[in-house]
Amino acid sequence: MIVKKGNDTLKKILQEGMAMLKTFKRYLSVGVINTLIHWAVFLMLVYSMGANQSFSNLMAFCVATTFGFFANAKWTFNKEYSLYRYFIYVSFLGLMAVLFGRAADLLSLPPLITTVSFSLFSLVIGFLYSNFIVFKDNKR
Repeated sequence: MIVKKGNDTLKKILQEGMAMLKTFKRYLSVGVINTLIHWAVFLMLVYSMGANQSFSNLMAFCVATTFGFFANAKWTFNKEYSLYRYFIYVSFLGLMAVLFGRAADLLSLPPLITTVSFSLFSLVIGFLYSNFIVFKDNKR
């Protein structure tokens, strides 16, 4: 009896882990497209329209994050989107970007290091936040 119950528990843990890995792969795929959108908008605004980097990065963040929210809601998490979910998603990622950028300024990190390290950080933290908070089953 105890062995069977233990096997059932292990089997359930493995199934949940595999399901989360599948979800993470989808999140990663959206993240790659999201990053390309961010870079494209940023570079277009800077080089084609002569906008400064601050404005260009803010606009690129808004466009890419909006795409990421809707793509993740529909394809990654298969959940309905709402203004509430959008607000907490964009607010959290925006706050993380600002705080990460501030820390990079204080540490005098090169922009390339900041960009790459924030991309990795936001991939993991963004997935956990999206999975367990934004698109959790009982959200509005």
